[in-house]
Amino acid sequence: MNSEKIINFMGRRYLAVVFSAVMLAVSVGALAVKGLNFGLDFTGGTLIEMHYPETADLEAIRTQLRDQGYPSAIVANFGSDQDVVIRIQADGEKVGDQVAAVLVESYASEGEVIRKRTEYVGSQIGDEFANDGGLGMLFALAVVMVYVALRFQFKFSVGAVVALVHDVTIVLGMFALFQLDFDLTVLAAVLAVIGYSLNDTIVVFDRVRENFRVIRKAEPIEVINISLTQTLERTLMTSFTTLLVLSALFFVGGELIHNFALSLLVGIVVGTYSSIYVAANILLTMNITKEDLMQIEKEGEDQESLMP
Repeated sequence: MNSEKIINFMGRRYLAVVFSAVMLAVSVGALAVKGLNFGLDFTGGTLIEMHYPETADLEAIRTQLRDQGYPSAIVANFGSDQDVVIRIQADGEKVGDQVAAVLVESYASEGEVIRKRTEYVGSQIGDEFANDGGLGMLFALAVVMVYVALRFQFKFSVGAVVALVHDVTIVLGMFALFQLDFDLTVLAAVLAVIGYSLNDTIVVFDRVRENFRVIRKAEPIEVINISLTQTLERTLMTSFTTLLVLSALFFVGGELIHNFALSLLVGIVVGTYSSIYVAANILLTMNITKEDLMQIEKEGEDQESLMP
């Protein structure tokens, strides 16, 4: 590869370390001081679905609920502009009955409003969701570390896991800093960010391993710069097309998936950054060399010798 075309990514690695350290410090500080603003799925509460005879005025419904003492109620369309789902962080059958009665009465002169369903999530179930979600995230990181260590080498697995922890911490920190609702959809988005970031990192690691075998006289920093440059176009195109879809969900997807789309938007941007400046940086910090990959190279040669 022509050296004039190689981007010196790792020449800016110390700036990247400072930038990541600042983002992580803010995120950890927000999580420690403010904590996550857990939504209905974790804290317990009531979900009510109402059907209106014509297009429902969501803002008017929010105003009515605020007047009744539910300022944090989430109101959104569900399936059609005549169906409305309401989430309130207060559990009990009386809450559902009171809210439904207020909405039915306020619309009585214009048509019949029908309550289609009411669901309750107890605080104990919410605690189980939180514990299971946290354990699921830790299990995912552990499996990633084992997988990358087996496929590549231990230093690669450390780089991959550090990058994933970096991404997850920043996404969670953003939700804590701005006190956005953290529910099961956001938890699912965080796990999706882990998968996306890992995929991006694996692509980079594959090229790094390949170039360590092919480019025999280059220093590790040169090999990594070449590898990142070669995968940059693929990384940017994948991120760009994914961001287009998520932007559509964020702006027109409705209130129920607003935070889901937001967490993925932030996660994709941070994940793309970490694949370049965190995972690869860890490899240099741990002094990755060609000798670290010698065993993997021999296995590849053995496989090639078996081919006809």
